[in-house]
Amino acid sequence: MTTASSPGGTPPAPLSLGMPQLPAPDYPAEVRERLAADAAEVIARYPDSRSALLPLLHLCQAQEGYVSRTGVRFCAEVLGLTTAEVTAVATFYTMYRRKPSGDYQVGVCTNTLCAVMGGDAIFEELKEHLGVGNQETTPDGKVTLEHIECNAACDFAPVVMVNWEFFDNQTPESAKAMVDDLLAGRPVEPTRGAPLCTYKETARILAGFPDEREGAVEATGGAGHASLIGLRIARGESAHTSIVHPRGEATTEGGE
Repeated sequence: MTTASSPGGTPPAPLSLGMPQLPAPDYPAEVRERLAADAAEVIARYPDSRSALLPLLHLCQAQEGYVSRTGVRFCAEVLGLTTAEVTAVATFYTMYRRKPSGDYQVGVCTNTLCAVMGGDAIFEELKEHLGVGNQETTPDGKVTLEHIECNAACDFAPVVMVNWEFFDNQTPESAKAMVDDLLAGRPVEPTRGAPLCTYKETARILAGFPDEREGAVEATGGAGHASLIGLRIARGESAHTSIVHPRGEATTEGGE
């Protein structure tokens, strides 16, 4: 903190250098006690305690919706690390939020295949429809919009994810209807996978704690039909299908 001189003999105004206050505040006692018990359960799963850092960061997100300075301090203290070591990990992975965000993270894949199949158009229309930009949250705190790199579901492109659950083969119209339902509090069902829950609830599951909602585990399922076609052809379970190449030469899956 420094001061700047002011004309006319008035007291100098303090200038802030933008540095964060140190140390970070701790959680309230009852929250800290609960998180410490959960953290001990997570740490016990690993031969080296520092290996528990990733799930503990999710645990902090389950508490606050993002990894705050308090969360960084908590992870450092229970694992015997420095806050710099924890921050280096928390800022490397995009699944860890650095600021408060919405109950529902709506991620539009804008990687190559999804983009050319309509992902770019979906993202642009959702920005206009919601009135927010990339990584911004609606005023009611319900939806955070972001563009993300590959969702690993190219065979269902274009794909939108909400709290890491899949919404396949989307269009601008279907995506806008989906976020409208989220904003209105209406039930929203993913194309495949477990029923949708809030971002904090998702973070606790990612921390390694069981999803206790009735039927949620059974609903997770496996790969979708489009993902298994190649495997079935390789096993001889499905006949080869005709492929039309860009130049129009028709061949079979085997290249004949």
